[in-house]
Amino acid sequence: MISSSESLRALITELSNLPGIGNKSAARLAYYIANAPKEKIEALVDSIKKVSSNIKRCKVCFTFSDNEICDICSSDKRDKSKIMVVENERDMLAYENTGEYKGVYHVLGGALSPLLGIGPSDLKIKELMARLSQDVTEVIIATNSSIEGETTATYLAKLIKQLGIKVSRIASGVPVGGDIENIDDATLMKAYNGRQVL
Repeated sequence: MISSSESLRALITELSNLPGIGNKSAARLAYYIANAPKEKIEALVDSIKKVSSNIKRCKVCFTFSDNEICDICSSDKRDKSKIMVVENERDMLAYENTGEYKGVYHVLGGALSPLLGIGPSDLKIKELMARLSQDVTEVIIATNSSIEGETTATYLAKLIKQLGIKVSRIASGVPVGGDIENIDDATLMKAYNGRQVL
């Protein structure tokens, strides 16, 4: 989409670089922004700047946080004996939004993929293993049911079993090849409640 405004064209280009945003969506967003009241735009810009300057990784679970340790890891209401291992923050958010899971999380930062050159040292596996020296009774592996997710689950289960800790895998309510972040709450909870010991 062509605009007579150089500023709008630049904004459309930047927005179209975001994941899942094509040129038409970028143009719609850009024109919305151009028509929005100035205070709304300033609030949006301020939010983006805050994310850029304030956000960090939780030192325990590696999700995004404004603090050194996230609210979930620092809460005394969470069951720290159960750790759910997820590939990314969006998967963690999907489970958190169900309101049912009361344990803590560990964000790997992806999944093993030899074809893409992603090995164990590229993920937060060493950090997960260090956490298991505390009073952990169960590790729930909630990686996606893709080939990479299954490979990661098998690899982790083998490592963790050697420590004598119960390892379970979310049930197959999650479709093969499906991304956890896109699955409804009821299916996620069925998968969690139907997890199987590995």
